[in-house]
Amino acid sequence: MTTDDEPELEHEAAELVRPYVITNGRDLLDGNDFSLITLVTVHAEPPRTKPLDPEKLSLLELCSGGFLSIAEIAGHTRLPVGVVKILVSDLAREGYLFSRAPIPTAQLVDRQILEEVLNGLQARFG
Repeated sequence: MTTDDEPELEHEAAELVRPYVITNGRDLLDGNDFSLITLVTVHAEPPRTKPLDPEKLSLLELCSGGFLSIAEIAGHTRLPVGVVKILVSDLAREGYLFSRAPIPTAQLVDRQILEEVLNGLQARFG
């Protein structure tokens, strides 16, 4: 005998199994270099070695437009961040993707130094 709750349980089970299937049951290694703000793009000359999974192909297509962060990729693909990190790690190791650390934010300059520079320029030129 079936109940009304069974289709809902099947849907929840599918959502739990899917990331496991996408990553082939793998987990992130401890030395993972990818943070949420690591920037990723398609390598200039990606290898043409073997067919890729549909998730990896969609990730390559998404990244072909320029640099995207891991968080942006996860948002666009609607995949968990951990799954995206594993896929990006695989693609980078295979030579499909290029990653780099984000550009650091500019450090704040001391206001007093700027005022001294301004006063010096005004005294000299102005």
